[in-house]
Amino acid sequence: MTLTILGLGPGDVNDLTRKAWRALETAKTVYLRTNQHPCVPHLPQGVVYHSFDSVYDTMDDFAAVYTAIVERVLAAARAGDVVYAVPGDPLVGESAAKQLLEKAKAAGIPVEIISGVSFIEPALALLGIDALDGLQVLDGITVAAMHHPPLNPDYPALLGQVYSRDVASNVKLTLMNQYPDDFPVTLLHAAGTPDAVAEHLPLHAIDHSEHIRHMTALYLPALGEMASFEQFQEIIAHLRAPEGCPWDRKQTHGSLRQYLLEEAYEVLDAIDREDTAALAEELGDLLLQIVLHTQIATEDGEFYMADVLRHINQKMIRRHPHVWGDVNVNGAEQVVTNWEALKRQEKADNGKADESLLDSIPKGLPALLLAHQYQARAAKVNFDWERVEDVIAKVREEMDEVQAAVDDAHRTEEMGDLLFVLVNWARWLKVEPEMALRDANMKFYRRFRFIEQQVAQSGRPMTDHSLAELDAFWDAAKAEGL
Repeated sequence: MTLTILGLGPGDVNDLTRKAWRALETAKTVYLRTNQHPCVPHLPQGVVYHSFDSVYDTMDDFAAVYTAIVERVLAAARAGDVVYAVPGDPLVGESAAKQLLEKAKAAGIPVEIISGVSFIEPALALLGIDALDGLQVLDGITVAAMHHPPLNPDYPALLGQVYSRDVASNVKLTLMNQYPDDFPVTLLHAAGTPDAVAEHLPLHAIDHSEHIRHMTALYLPALGEMASFEQFQEIIAHLRAPEGCPWDRKQTHGSLRQYLLEEAYEVLDAIDREDTAALAEELGDLLLQIVLHTQIATEDGEFYMADVLRHINQKMIRRHPHVWGDVNVNGAEQVVTNWEALKRQEKADNGKADESLLDSIPKGLPALLLAHQYQARAAKVNFDWERVEDVIAKVREEMDEVQAAVDDAHRTEEMGDLLFVLVNWARWLKVEPEMALRDANMKFYRRFRFIEQQVAQSGRPMTDHSLAELDAFWDAAKAEGL
């Protein structure tokens, strides 16, 4: 009772190893994963071959196909010696072979692996590249089911089993979340056979190829130009190394605090200006702060980047049960409600339950935004005015109290109360106060800059202009839509 799993090579019977040939010659029973392989007609004669092509024809789900194959091969192995032959190598893109190894071991059935030439070696020959230059090898079917490719773009990649236009289309969509639409790639057809073809075309066109068959693979060269997250981590680690930069080496979590805030505001400024080129640059600067903090933590033995990513990945999946679970939601508002409930439950489970409903709101937020968040959170439990007219009345009341204040401390307190209730009024009007004030600041900047330009053209300093003259310039700026 022995199970032999052997590789038939990429296609040409001459690539079949002598060991595999002898195993087939002396086999009592041979199961072929598929007859659709160029070397099958040339295999040793006088042997009974069974194929699983009919299983593929009757089942739509690959997992079910592999389960059926494993069950039939194991049943045959329990009755006597069996050979299971697969295209290429048994351990390259062969899910059923992997399952057979695991289940045969559990069943106490001895297994021998006879390696074969996989699709990788003839693909390398067709491309003229070295696999040790960082080549990444993935299953095209796996990539097709994803939304972002699990690839380091600084290195080349080879995707096997791109066997249909449908698979190629889904692979393309996944890859285009990282690579440009017109990125030059190569489809490899029938590598390892006399009919091998290397088809060069842009990424967006791969699913239009007329040559795609069951022996098609896709090659992506390196995107290059230092485009990977891993390269960025290497640069930051180098800066922090003994031979790195003195300034970067002396930084701590505390010393970097101001830069984290500054870079976050630079990102906001790029968003406000709708400058996407600047946004890409500023997001990089913000990412620098995150990676630098993480490198410091790594050196101090606090945590690794893998911990940061693992934490946020798990959190995203855990807090989106309507995407990765069976929860149903009726719009974005319910998503937010569920998020907050899950967040509170997580804290309770970790023994960190909030004492207040407001505790989960970061106190370091900008003051206007913090006021808005506090009020919105309180309103969720009905601590809110019943009518907007009541809010307006409160605004007038707070204005009177500011005017009635008799000293600086009292005026400061009352002005704070006025600003707080103005934020509440904005919330009732569905106006985001932080953004409203930012927009007003930018409007003031544009109009005051116009005034400065008009003053410069007059040849007189601004202090020589009357308020009426400056107001006239302001009105002109308004008239021009500034």
